[in-house]
Amino acid sequence: MNKRFGSVTIFSSVQWLFFIFANTVMIPISVGTVFQLPDETIAMMLRASLVFTGLASIFQGWKGHRYPLMEGHSGLLWGVILNLGLSASSLGMSYTEIGGGIATGVLLASAVTLILAAFNGISLLKTIFNPMVMSVYLFLLTFQLIFIFFKGMMKVSEQGTMDVPVTLYSFALVIFVSLLKLKGNGIVSNFSILIGLLAGWIGYDLLFMSEVQQDAAAGDVSFTLFPLGPPNLEIGIIAVTFFAGLMNLSNTVASISSGDTLFKKESGHREYRGSIFFTAVFTVIGSGFGLVPYTPFTSSIGFLQSTRIFMKTPFFLGGALLAVIGLIPPLGTWLAGMPVTVGNAVLFVAYLQLFGTAFNSLNGKVFNSNTIFRLAAPVLIGISLMNTPAALFADLPVLIQPFISNGLIMGVFISILMEKMVNWSVFESFELKNN
Repeated sequence: MNKRFGSVTIFSSVQWLFFIFANTVMIPISVGTVFQLPDETIAMMLRASLVFTGLASIFQGWKGHRYPLMEGHSGLLWGVILNLGLSASSLGMSYTEIGGGIATGVLLASAVTLILAAFNGISLLKTIFNPMVMSVYLFLLTFQLIFIFFKGMMKVSEQGTMDVPVTLYSFALVIFVSLLKLKGNGIVSNFSILIGLLAGWIGYDLLFMSEVQQDAAAGDVSFTLFPLGPPNLEIGIIAVTFFAGLMNLSNTVASISSGDTLFKKESGHREYRGSIFFTAVFTVIGSGFGLVPYTPFTSSIGFLQSTRIFMKTPFFLGGALLAVIGLIPPLGTWLAGMPVTVGNAVLFVAYLQLFGTAFNSLNGKVFNSNTIFRLAAPVLIGISLMNTPAALFADLPVLIQPFISNGLIMGVFISILMEKMVNWSVFESFELKNN
């Protein structure tokens, strides 16, 4: 029994390692590329990202929210930062000026977050991000991630055309992992993500003679404090980043509430305060290395539902392994060689489970012809914005574009406004009277 438990722990730890790594590796590389940083600086950012992501996940599971949920770089702020970097020429600012404004905004948002944790502002957060807002957030997060991974499964050539063999291989891998999950016995089903990643990687190398990826982890490391730019007082950039940083708190509320549902527990103020505290601390530390701010990954719920392995020990070991890899360059270089299409295909299957989390968050709530607007309007507007080319918003003020073009931010923001401005109970009682 102990031997079997040990084997499950080891393989679960490796599965967590691959999951966290796959959700981390491209973020610092993409930011460094957009801000045109030297390869050695991008290498520093990547390795710092691996170390701090591993440690942040461990501290969150140990003393923060106390759930085995990955702590990683916020997808919401990642999009905002990339958008600002790509808008450098339109803003008439240098990358250093934009990066410095981002750093200031992140630090200010972290300070406010720490104040909320210190002075018990959890009730305020729960009032703003009520259950309906969180349902909207979960639906939009599901769609956003699925869009990202679906596109990532399709390899595009330098000429802008689809590489058909690689793309078909990705879809075959999706079917393979899905069958492992649905048809496999307990062990095979629980480790379908790990099996899919390893088998998909080996198969890709055999079929396509995987090209050696040009990865920053292979280069020399050059430490630079605030590599995107030292903190400054570019008010417009600071305001955009600060607002996005506060909106990022929705991840914490959604992750903990989803964790409560999955583990059948009820988190108190201590767990919320602990989670917010560690997110803010690692965000402040990470900002010195040019990293995207941290947040609990609500999407980890989908991973847990896929694997059905809820133990903390493998999660802690996976985080520790990630931190070690960040300190040992050859290991980071090897893992970074995993084909992007393979990682996206397997994560696509893992995150299908997140739709169930979003659906279940409604708790069987029934909508009528009027109350359906509180869910449908923000979700469908958000999805519409996700599928609208950002170039269409080019005539709007540049500092507004990162918000308007971000379907997740706008959907959640619209939901908050609707929940505060409309008394939905009136429409519910009106329907009952007419029936």
